[in-house]
Amino acid sequence: MPDFKNFIGGKWIAPSTREYFDNVNPADKSDVIGRFPLSGDDDVEDAVQSAKCGFEVWRKTPAPARGDVLRRVGDIMTRRKDEIADLMTREMGKPLTETRGDVQEGIDTAYYAASEGRRLFGHTVPSEMRNKWAMSYRRPIGICGIVTPFNFPMAIPTWKMFPALLCGNACIFKPAEDVPHTGTVLVEILLEAGLPPEVIQLVHGVGETVGASIVSHPEIPVISFTGSTETGRIVGETCGRMHKRLSLEMGGKNAMIVLDDANLELALDGVLWGAFGTTGQRCTATSRLILQRGIHDRFLGQLVDRVRSLKLGDGRKKGTDVGPLVNENAREKVERYIDIGQSEGADLLCGGRRPPGKEYDKGFFFEPTIFARVEAGMRLEQEEIFGPVLSVVRVDSADEAFAINNDVRYGLSSSLYTQDVGIAFRALNELDNGITYVNAPTIGAEAHLPFGGVKQTGNGHREGGWEVYEFYSETKVGYVDFSGSLQRAQIDNYLGTPD
Repeated sequence: MPDFKNFIGGKWIAPSTREYFDNVNPADKSDVIGRFPLSGDDDVEDAVQSAKCGFEVWRKTPAPARGDVLRRVGDIMTRRKDEIADLMTREMGKPLTETRGDVQEGIDTAYYAASEGRRLFGHTVPSEMRNKWAMSYRRPIGICGIVTPFNFPMAIPTWKMFPALLCGNACIFKPAEDVPHTGTVLVEILLEAGLPPEVIQLVHGVGETVGASIVSHPEIPVISFTGSTETGRIVGETCGRMHKRLSLEMGGKNAMIVLDDANLELALDGVLWGAFGTTGQRCTATSRLILQRGIHDRFLGQLVDRVRSLKLGDGRKKGTDVGPLVNENAREKVERYIDIGQSEGADLLCGGRRPPGKEYDKGFFFEPTIFARVEAGMRLEQEEIFGPVLSVVRVDSADEAFAINNDVRYGLSSSLYTQDVGIAFRALNELDNGITYVNAPTIGAEAHLPFGGVKQTGNGHREGGWEVYEFYSETKVGYVDFSGSLQRAQIDNYLGTPD
């Protein structure tokens, strides 16, 4: 069993604690991928001091040249796509078709970031004074702490790190402890592409120690965190107290609305993918299905039949539709919500258990589950489960569906299936989410558009697209006065003419 290392100070080194944890295949608990560092505060401190040196070098590198490094990252990831997907599936469980998409998201993000090296635009605007120029430009901030989750081991770290690096910052990266191997490979690729070694630091470990140490370190001015709303609240309190720049991307309780006039076959395909892709372990997963009364019974019957035919198994085996949950704690949480749903009076139509059979005993498998007769306000309908559990709510109208969609504390993604263009555009206006899909499921973000939500899903920043480059850079304003005389601005002059 190999021992993996941190990357700190331009070297692969053992943790100062000399402690490790096992990285286990969730489809086969006997398959241990390797031992990874259980790092501590001293490792984070060493990473910060190295990153400070890396920042001083990297910030002076022209942005187009920084983009060239990320372009090479995309080239390497393209060549190694299948290999990376296989190791990702081995350590977090989702099928190869999904992990290949995860890698492709990283590739797309690399190429998009590379092009942004020539588009870090500022503004040149007229001055109110004569013979004076006024302009703004973007400049890097410093060290960025990058704390990422398990469910998109390549896509989410690249969403965060590539824009941060393109803007000229150094990064300290802590991947989720369930997916440390993918994090290691990503850093190896960055180094192979020519990133100066001290610009990137990799510190493995658990959130309560390494994550907390990164968030609270006084010399890390920027934090980007993806995880639960509860943990995000703690991160937000710390960063607020320390006046740090913070991007939070947290939970979701996303609804797919199917109206009577919808294309039902298209909607069936959408909800299967939205609810049970990644075993429901997405912040954008379709967790609620809101069906209009006219199609409710027919649609639900067809859906149950389709769900019962889904194939559970190892994501690296051909024909697998749904892989395991990421670990035993995740499975136990899902089981608790099965009990909650039944105690609230919802009807368990299918699933709701660990699948029988010896082939499933060695992994963290759980059957795709559907609850019907779920009422608005039930915990099953309100709380994020992060597993393969779909709650079905019946409504009479689009107005009622919109109200139920909005009546949760989250606001990440939503979906509407209809052929009425008027209702579709109403949904874009009225559904209280950062993302709304029409005639598509609640999942499917694209790398060149902003990603994020409202309410307790986030704190207003976006990942992806053009907006993220504003998060990872500061606006600097410059004035050049070539008049040869003192020109007093604002209230002392008007249009450059003395009072």
